Amino acid sequence: MNTENVKPSTRPLPYSKPEPSVHFFLTRAGGGHYAALAALRAVIMEQQRPWRIDVTESMELFEPLDAYKKLFGISGGELYNRMLQKGWTWAYHMLLPLNRKAIQYRHDAGVEIATEHWRRTRPDVLVSLVPFFNRVLWDSLQQARPGTPVITVATDLADYPPHYWIEPKTQNYLVCGSERLVEQARAMGIAEDHIFRTSGMVIHPKFHEPVSGDRGTQRQKLGLEPERPTGIVSFGGHGSKVMVDIVRNLARFGDELQLILIRGHNEKLADTLRGTCPRLRKCVIGFTDRMPCYMRLADFFIGKPGSGSISEALAMRLPVIVERNISTMPQERYNTDWIRERQVGLVIDSFRNIAGAVETLLRSGELARYRANTMGFHNRAVFEVPDIIQAVLVGMVT
Repeated sequence: MNTENVKPSTRPLPYSKPEPSVHFFLTRAGGGHYAALAALRAVIMEQQRPWRIDVTESMELFEPLDAYKKLFGISGGELYNRMLQKGWTWAYHMLLPLNRKAIQYRHDAGVEIATEHWRRTRPDVLVSLVPFFNRVLWDSLQQARPGTPVITVATDLADYPPHYWIEPKTQNYLVCGSERLVEQARAMGIAEDHIFRTSGMVIHPKFHEPVSGDRGTQRQKLGLEPERPTGIVSFGGHGSKVMVDIVRNLARFGDELQLILIRGHNEKLADTLRGTCPRLRKCVIGFTDRMPCYMRLADFFIGKPGSGSISEALAMRLPVIVERNISTMPQERYNTDWIRERQVGLVIDSFRNIAGAVETLLRSGELARYRANTMGFHNRAVFEVPDIIQAVLVGMVT
């Protein structure tokens, strides 16, 4: 179902309470889930939707079932974040199937915990921004509040079955940011009226706002040259030590290149980056809510092939350079195919070869071609999803 089939309703909300509870379910594992919530919350508040926004965090709700916490003293989500920070993404090839099996094995216990939680919190619609748990969410919510809808908003461009985003044995609505995900949902038997195709992935509305000011002047304020080719390097909210290797491999460009390095919450990484290859001009930025401003100052993006990062870069008309190899997380592998098919950047087998990729962009005219290809994307998903939630709330899905 395309989002244009979802029409605003003038009918009164069928609830006894004035503010229906739109309850988001998410996780602190990685930064993309909370980024999606922040984006949707900003639009919901701006549009003055008459909803009460509630949030449940998966690691808190299911802590009694967390085997990682019992074995290692840290939650599965914290382990995942450390893996990202240290660049050990290859390990997720082992962790992902373990996570999937663990959640299936403890399904009944998870349903019992969640059922009691929904009886207390009484959501009117549950919006899931996480994979793995969507069968548990459906089964528990139907026990606690029969007939209450669940909307799964996928934060990946594709599913990684089984039991990842798509759960055929539920009646969850599925919000798909790509045609690939729509095709997967249909192939798994999801009813057509339970599939919503948005124009892309949910990213913050700030990426759609016009920016003012001279780009060269803004670069100078960061200690950068006003006209020098500029790359922005980001590996999520926790950064990654691979950024140090990228800086070293790009040092050969000297005064032909400069970098904006987003190190996230990783303060130790900041000192290392500043001290690495001092002749290469660079600016190191911590965790920030001003990514659109920094991306505007860049000419291209370097990072991991996450759906959110790619979508943000394309919204700012930045060609991307990403890596695909054994370290690429399974749920992100399709994203590299997506980049190649749409000719919006380069996919390399290792960031050890980043210098060659940057040289291709800067010295062969490819940068202009890839940038022109980004102009074909008009992602309005963050504005479309609230309309979908409203339609489901008032039963106006057609």
